[in-house]
Amino acid sequence: MKPGTIIGILFVVASLLKLATLWGILHWSWFETMSEGRWAMYFCIFVLLHRPLPIGEDGKRICCSVHYGGDEYVYHGETFHGARLDAFCGGIRLDLREAVITEDEEIDIHTFLGGIELFLPTTVNVEVKSQSFIGGVGNHTKTQADTTAPTIHIIASNFFGGVDIKN
Repeated sequence: MKPGTIIGILFVVASLLKLATLWGILHWSWFETMSEGRWAMYFCIFVLLHRPLPIGEDGKRICCSVHYGGDEYVYHGETFHGARLDAFCGGIRLDLREAVITEDEEIDIHTFLGGIELFLPTTVNVEVKSQSFIGGVGNHTKTQADTTAPTIHIIASNFFGGVDIKN
C-alpha cells in the first residue's frame, strides 16, 4: 500500500471513532487510566479529553468552528454567556443542561453541509429564528410557562444543514 492510502485509512478510522464517541456508542473511560502514562501522547492524536471551552475574544461567549469533523462541549456548572457555532461539513454537540443561565442569551448558528445538536435545560425559554435552504431547525424542547425565566435566542442560518434542539 502507498503511504497516502495508509494515512487516509487512519483518518477514516479516527473520524469513525470520533463519531461513535459523539453518538454515545463508544466510551473512553479506559483511556483516562492511560492518559498519564508514556503512551498518552500517541493516543491524544485521535482522542482529546477534557478540552477547555473555546472562549471568544470577549472572554465570555464561546466560539466554535468545525470543518470536516466534530466537536462536543459540555457545561458542568459553568456560566453560559452565549455562543457562535459554525459547522462546515461537520457537526457540533453543545450540552447546556447543567449550565448556569441567569439572563437572556443568544446562540448564533451557521451551518453548511453540517449540523448542530443543542441540549438545553428545561428551566429556560427557547426562541428560534432561522433562515434555511434545504435544511432546517427542529425544536423539541418543552415549553416553559414561566415568563420570568431566561430566554435562549437561537438565530440559525442553514445551507444544506440543520439544527436539533432538545432538553
